[in-house]
Amino acid sequence: MSSLLHLAAAVDQPGTPDAGTFAELALLAESGGLDFVTLDDPSARPGPDALAVLSRLAPATRRIGLVPAVTTTRTELCRVRAAVAALDRVSSGRAGLRIDVSDAEGEARLSGRGHAAPPEALWREAVEVADAAAGLWDGGEDGAGIRDAATGRPLDRDRPHRADFTGTAFSGRGPSTVPRPPRGHPVRVVDATGDHALTVAARYADVALVRATAPAQAAGVRDLLRERARVSGRNPDTLRVLVSLLVDLGDGERAAEPGHGGGGPRPTARGPLYRGGPVDLAELMTAWHADGVTEGFHLIPVEPRRDLERLVNGTVALLQHRGLFRTFYPGSTLREHLGLGRPANRYAVTGGTS
Repeated sequence: MSSLLHLAAAVDQPGTPDAGTFAELALLAESGGLDFVTLDDPSARPGPDALAVLSRLAPATRRIGLVPAVTTTRTELCRVRAAVAALDRVSSGRAGLRIDVSDAEGEARLSGRGHAAPPEALWREAVEVADAAAGLWDGGEDGAGIRDAATGRPLDRDRPHRADFTGTAFSGRGPSTVPRPPRGHPVRVVDATGDHALTVAARYADVALVRATAPAQAAGVRDLLRERARVSGRNPDTLRVLVSLLVDLGDGERAAEPGHGGGGPRPTARGPLYRGGPVDLAELMTAWHADGVTEGFHLIPVEPRRDLERLVNGTVALLQHRGLFRTFYPGSTLREHLGLGRPANRYAVTGGTS
């Protein structure tokens, strides 16, 4: 496990229509050196489309990763592939993709499905979307988009690959019409809550988010994720596991409530909640990381502006002082922030048929 923590934060602001307010939070998170920010799908909150908002934030930020949630239940494969790749290009390799599903009946009807499918089927479809999108990203092999100026034809006609796909919910045909993203594949993030989501995270995610109220619980989920990753043929060391916590730092520097701080977060309907001060939160993070429980934290501020300011100016500053978190970005891409390599192109490695 790395000696430095990985830190990320949500920048959701329910009911906020102005993308500029999201930019303020993202810039604040960037000033603290956080690995990335996440933004939920608009179905879960009123407001602008997550992909559109973070695409607008790309030129306003310089280093921080940008990870919109994309609900595969109602988002077509072509949009997942093209829009996320476009975000990766416009941000120069800082894009991610938080894969999610929805079992809401209302959303199923709106997307023409009639009725919501069971979780197993929804996550199976999410796997298919993840696999097909990766195939299409690889289908535009590095350099395949370079064309002869006179004819408009690819200089190397063997490098755009077909990348056809047939699944249980949809089928698609290649080759990709856009170049491969700058870092091969945008970083894939999965909330590994529930067995089906955990299986998808172990197989496909670069970053898995786990919800835990105690170190032993977090360590157990992390061990299970790594074992399932190994069984699926992955190197478990290519998977980053972050504990996801709601944080309420409204108590300032006062000690955490009983059951918080050193005793850990408490369960709520929205997930594990930490309520206390920035210093106590730093103590919790330090202890869990030192015990090998987690590689970092994904923090969801209860009151976005207030809590993110206290997180960056208090908790992060203390972790930096202790040498547990970066004081500057050593690289410029999200994969570099996370210590992840550039994925090999499946066609270039295997010599797949074009």
